[in-house]
Amino acid sequence: MKILYSCLSKSWGGMEMFTLTSVRQLIKRGIHVELLCTSESRIHIEANNLGIIIHPIKAGGYFHPFSSLRIAFVTRRQKFDLIHTQFSRDLWVLVPTLQFLGKRIPLVLTKQVGSFIVKKDFLHRRLYRYVTKAVAISSIIKKNLIDTTPLKEDQIELIPNGIDIKRYNPGEADKQKIRNDFNIGKEKMLIGMVARFTPGKGHEEFIEAAAGLNNKFDNLHFIIVGEASRGEDEYADKIKSYAEKLHLNNLTFTGYRSDIPNILASMDIFVFPSHSEAFGIALIEAMAMEKPCVCSAADGVLDIVVDGKTGYLFEKRNAADLMDKLTQLIQNPDIRQAFGKEARKRVVENFEIEMVTDKVCSLYEQLTH
Repeated sequence: MKILYSCLSKSWGGMEMFTLTSVRQLIKRGIHVELLCTSESRIHIEANNLGIIIHPIKAGGYFHPFSSLRIAFVTRRQKFDLIHTQFSRDLWVLVPTLQFLGKRIPLVLTKQVGSFIVKKDFLHRRLYRYVTKAVAISSIIKKNLIDTTPLKEDQIELIPNGIDIKRYNPGEADKQKIRNDFNIGKEKMLIGMVARFTPGKGHEEFIEAAAGLNNKFDNLHFIIVGEASRGEDEYADKIKSYAEKLHLNNLTFTGYRSDIPNILASMDIFVFPSHSEAFGIALIEAMAMEKPCVCSAADGVLDIVVDGKTGYLFEKRNAADLMDKLTQLIQNPDIRQAFGKEARKRVVENFEIEMVTDKVCSLYEQLTH
């Protein structure tokens, strides 16, 4: 089987990272996969470093007849059996590609991010007519696809994202590395979040809750892991200034880190305060590392966390409620341990990458035979 995979995003976050994870999983299964990406984007650089066969194009805006023609030529030459995109905006390039080819190759769209724009007008109906199947990564995304696109419910498969539980293994990670790197003492309880700097990830609530907790406890340290998204350095500076304003001297901004398993292993509690998340890769990574979590009760998180069993849910945007749930975990080591064990069990049973890949491959077989 030969697959043309596509992600023309210029950003670098969960969707782009999972695209590369998916491509590598398929290649591992013996499937020939090539990746369509935006020239000089982060995903272009990372895919090239991984040795993935890539087809970089320049794709600003929506209409790219010359790029579509080029992709059609590559598709015909390589005899791809199926096209799979992780980015709905790619349809504006891929559908004309199929039209140039003059034949119907199965086109799969994984919807990673919800949309507030209703796409049921004449133009979008013609566009989505070429989508053979859509993959929703969570229940909220499936509903969003039904509400905002011309796709019917029987065209949509619910397949969550997944992670490599061998990589995210609490028994293999170095629990002291991040503490040594940033001089965080063993006596400190470490509470952290992992998210790129972009509005809506909940950095403000995390910082406000941290400031409040400092008034109740004297043995805490906080870390925020991640870098600014493309064009959002100003937002990152704003968050750091806010932390200074609240005198959070026990908060460390680590910047981008590639050793996420080690960082998660060092934490005592993981916080996922996102206002609106289609899924939450960082969350299942933390759960796989047996971390008790406090998460906003919103969207795709509700498919992942079992409140009171694998973690606590708090009202989104509510820093006081976040602080209250964190207080409960800080004061109860037995609950932290129990939540952590149940969290990893839930990831192993529902979000293990091999299991997810099995479902994707089954879908491919269904569409190409």
